[in-house]
Amino acid sequence: MDKSKRSFRRRLPPIGSRDQIDHKNMSSISQFISERGKILSGRVSRLTPKQQRLMTIAIKRARILSSLPFLNNDN
Repeated sequence: MDKSKRSFRRRLPPIGSRDQIDHKNMSSISQFISERGKILSGRVSRLTPKQQRLMTIAIKRARILSSLPFLNNDN
């Protein structure tokens, strides 16, 4: 199929523009962390670049405040 004829549907980011990205909101943060405790990439998480930066900062703050573990080695 030719590049110009490909149709794709733009996926909306999982976080709305009005939603707050905060280190205290553990339910939203936990969606963007892998099972091993790593931060998901922007391509996988489907966040905009600005949202990805804010999410990374929020995750790092939550780790420093001991709300999140740095690594999850449950085997």
